[in-house]
Amino acid sequence: MPLDKKNHQTLLQIAKQSIQHGLDTNKLISTVLNDYVPELHKKTATFVTLEINNNLRGCIGTLLAIRPLAEDVAYNAHAAAFSDPRFPQLKQDEVAALDIHISLLSEPELMSFDSEEDLIQQLRPYVDGLILTDGVHKGTFLPSVWESLTQPSEFLRYLKQKAGLPPDYWSNKLTVERYTTEYIS
Repeated sequence: MPLDKKNHQTLLQIAKQSIQHGLDTNKLISTVLNDYVPELHKKTATFVTLEINNNLRGCIGTLLAIRPLAEDVAYNAHAAAFSDPRFPQLKQDEVAALDIHISLLSEPELMSFDSEEDLIQQLRPYVDGLILTDGVHKGTFLPSVWESLTQPSEFLRYLKQKAGLPPDYWSNKLTVERYTTEYIS
Protein backbone atom coordinates (compact mmCIF):
# COMPACT_ATOMS: atom_id res chain seq x y z
CA MET A 1 0.00 0.00 0.00
CA PRO A 2 1.48 3.37 -0.99
CA LEU A 3 2.61 5.77 1.72
CA ASP A 4 0.84 9.08 2.21
CA LYS A 5 2.37 12.48 1.39
CA LYS A 6 3.35 13.09 5.01
CA ASN A 7 5.42 9.89 5.05
CA HIS A 8 6.95 10.85 1.69
CA GLN A 9 8.04 14.17 3.20
CA THR A 10 9.41 12.38 6.28
CA LEU A 11 11.51 10.05 4.11
CA LEU A 12 12.88 12.97 2.07
CA GLN A 13 13.74 14.73 5.36
CA ILE A 14 15.52 11.59 6.62
CA ALA A 15 17.57 11.48 3.40
CA LYS A 16 18.49 15.20 3.70
CA GLN A 17 19.42 14.82 7.38
CA SER A 18 21.55 11.76 6.62
CA ILE A 19 23.47 13.63 3.91
CA GLN A 20 23.95 16.74 6.07
CA HIS A 21 25.05 14.60 9.02
CA GLY A 22 27.60 12.92 6.74
CA LEU A 23 28.92 16.31 5.62
CA ASP A 24 29.13 17.55 9.22
CA THR A 25 30.60 14.44 10.88
CA ASN A 26 31.85 12.06 8.14
CA LYS A 27 29.58 9.44 9.76
CA LEU A 28 26.28 7.72 9.07
CA ILE A 29 23.37 9.12 11.07
CA SER A 30 21.73 6.72 13.51
CA THR A 31 18.02 6.49 12.88
CA VAL A 32 15.81 6.13 15.95
CA LEU A 33 12.81 4.19 14.71
CA ASN A 34 10.69 5.20 17.70
CA ASP A 35 10.63 8.71 16.20
CA TYR A 36 8.62 7.45 13.20
CA VAL A 37 5.21 5.98 12.45
CA PRO A 38 4.96 2.16 12.14
CA GLU A 39 4.80 2.31 8.30
CA LEU A 40 8.43 3.48 8.30
CA HIS A 41 9.51 0.48 10.43
CA LYS A 42 8.56 -2.10 7.77
CA LYS A 43 11.57 -3.71 6.07
CA THR A 44 11.70 -2.22 2.58
CA ALA A 45 14.30 -2.19 -0.19
CA THR A 46 15.06 1.34 -1.40
CA PHE A 47 17.24 3.28 -3.80
CA VAL A 48 18.20 6.89 -3.24
CA THR A 49 19.08 8.87 -6.36
CA LEU A 50 20.77 12.26 -6.18
CA GLU A 51 20.70 14.71 -9.06
CA ILE A 52 22.06 18.20 -9.68
CA ASN A 53 20.56 20.10 -12.63
CA ASN A 54 18.91 16.86 -13.85
CA ASN A 55 22.32 15.13 -13.96
CA LEU A 56 22.97 12.01 -11.90
CA ARG A 57 25.15 12.76 -8.86
CA GLY A 58 24.81 9.43 -7.04
CA CYS A 59 22.53 6.43 -6.79
CA ILE A 60 22.80 3.62 -4.27
CA GLY A 61 20.25 1.13 -3.03
CA THR A 62 19.32 -2.32 -1.92
CA LEU A 63 17.39 -4.91 -3.91
CA LEU A 64 16.22 -6.87 -0.88
CA ALA A 65 14.33 -5.64 2.16
CA ILE A 66 17.00 -6.01 4.84
CA ARG A 67 16.40 -2.93 7.03
CA PRO A 68 13.45 -0.90 8.27
CA LEU A 69 12.40 1.69 5.67
CA ALA A 70 13.58 4.77 7.60
CA GLU A 71 17.01 3.17 8.21
CA ASP A 72 17.35 1.99 4.60
CA VAL A 73 16.67 5.51 3.28
CA ALA A 74 19.19 7.05 5.71
CA TYR A 75 21.82 4.45 4.79
CA ASN A 76 21.32 4.72 1.03
CA ALA A 77 21.17 8.54 1.04
CA HIS A 78 24.53 8.61 2.84
CA ALA A 79 25.98 6.00 0.47
CA ALA A 80 24.69 7.84 -2.64
CA ALA A 81 26.31 11.07 -1.42
CA PHE A 82 29.63 9.66 -0.26
CA SER A 83 30.21 6.12 -1.57
CA ASP A 84 28.99 5.93 -5.19
CA PRO A 85 32.22 4.91 -6.98
CA ARG A 86 31.19 6.83 -10.13
CA PHE A 87 31.37 10.21 -8.37
CA PRO A 88 33.53 12.14 -5.90
CA GLN A 89 32.08 12.62 -2.43
CA LEU A 90 29.35 15.25 -2.25
CA LYS A 91 30.52 18.68 -1.06
CA GLN A 92 28.63 21.18 1.08
CA ASP A 93 28.39 23.71 -1.77
CA GLU A 94 26.42 21.16 -3.85
CA VAL A 95 23.64 20.63 -1.30
CA ALA A 96 21.52 23.65 -2.29
CA ALA A 97 21.21 22.35 -5.88
CA LEU A 98 20.61 18.72 -4.87
CA ASP A 99 17.41 16.91 -5.87
CA ILE A 100 16.68 13.75 -3.90
CA HIS A 101 14.57 10.91 -5.31
CA ILE A 102 13.64 7.80 -3.35
CA SER A 103 12.38 4.57 -4.90
CA LEU A 104 10.64 2.01 -2.66
CA LEU A 105 10.95 -1.38 -4.33
CA SER A 106 8.35 -4.13 -4.39
CA GLU A 107 9.56 -7.67 -3.80
CA PRO A 108 11.27 -8.92 -7.00
CA GLU A 109 9.31 -11.48 -9.03
CA LEU A 110 11.14 -14.06 -11.16
CA MET A 111 10.12 -13.81 -14.81
CA SER A 112 9.59 -16.85 -17.01
CA PHE A 113 10.56 -16.64 -20.69
CA ASP A 114 11.91 -18.96 -23.37
CA SER A 115 13.85 -16.49 -25.53
CA GLU A 116 15.13 -12.94 -25.58
CA GLU A 117 12.19 -11.95 -27.81
CA ASP A 118 9.73 -13.48 -25.32
CA LEU A 119 11.37 -11.53 -22.48
CA ILE A 120 11.27 -8.26 -24.45
CA GLN A 121 7.55 -8.80 -25.20
CA GLN A 122 6.81 -9.16 -21.48
CA LEU A 123 8.56 -5.95 -20.40
CA ARG A 124 6.32 -3.12 -19.22
CA PRO A 125 7.99 0.21 -20.10
CA TYR A 126 7.90 2.83 -17.33
CA VAL A 127 6.56 0.18 -14.90
CA ASP A 128 9.20 -2.56 -14.55
CA GLY A 129 12.51 -2.34 -12.83
CA LEU A 130 14.68 -5.32 -13.75
CA ILE A 131 17.37 -7.39 -12.06
CA LEU A 132 19.40 -9.39 -14.60
CA THR A 133 21.68 -12.17 -13.35
CA ASP A 134 23.96 -14.66 -15.07
CA GLY A 135 26.54 -16.29 -12.81
CA VAL A 136 28.64 -13.55 -11.22
CA HIS A 137 27.16 -10.92 -13.56
CA LYS A 138 24.33 -8.88 -12.08
CA GLY A 139 22.76 -5.52 -12.84
CA THR A 140 19.57 -3.60 -12.17
CA PHE A 141 17.72 -0.68 -13.72
CA LEU A 142 15.02 1.17 -11.81
CA PRO A 143 11.78 1.92 -13.68
CA SER A 144 12.91 5.56 -13.94
CA VAL A 145 15.61 4.45 -16.44
CA TRP A 146 12.79 4.01 -19.01
CA GLU A 147 12.81 7.83 -19.30
CA SER A 148 16.13 7.63 -21.16
CA LEU A 149 15.94 4.09 -22.59
CA THR A 150 12.38 3.94 -23.94
CA GLN A 151 12.56 0.81 -26.13
CA PRO A 152 12.41 -2.58 -24.36
CA SER A 153 15.20 -4.05 -26.53
CA GLU A 154 17.43 -1.04 -25.79
CA PHE A 155 16.61 -1.20 -22.07
CA LEU A 156 17.65 -4.87 -22.01
CA ARG A 157 20.83 -4.30 -24.07
CA TYR A 158 22.07 -1.58 -21.72
CA LEU A 159 21.14 -3.60 -18.65
CA LYS A 160 23.27 -6.49 -19.94
CA GLN A 161 26.18 -4.07 -20.36
CA LYS A 162 25.67 -2.72 -16.85
CA ALA A 163 25.87 -6.33 -15.60
CA GLY A 164 29.22 -6.71 -17.40
CA LEU A 165 27.89 -8.73 -20.32
CA PRO A 166 28.03 -7.97 -24.06
CA PRO A 167 24.86 -6.18 -25.32
CA ASP A 168 23.99 -9.08 -27.63
CA TYR A 169 24.62 -11.76 -24.96
CA TRP A 170 22.06 -14.50 -24.43
CA SER A 171 22.14 -17.65 -22.32
CA ASN A 172 19.56 -20.10 -21.01
CA LYS A 173 21.13 -19.56 -17.55
CA LEU A 174 20.19 -15.86 -17.58
CA THR A 175 17.54 -14.93 -15.00
CA VAL A 176 15.48 -11.76 -14.87
CA GLU A 177 13.38 -10.53 -11.97
CA ARG A 178 11.01 -7.60 -12.19
CA TYR A 179 9.88 -5.17 -9.53
CA THR A 180 7.90 -1.96 -9.35
CA THR A 181 8.63 1.14 -7.32
CA GLU A 182 6.84 3.80 -5.37
CA TYR A 183 8.68 6.95 -6.45
CA ILE A 184 9.18 9.86 -4.04
CA SER A 185 10.74 13.21 -4.97
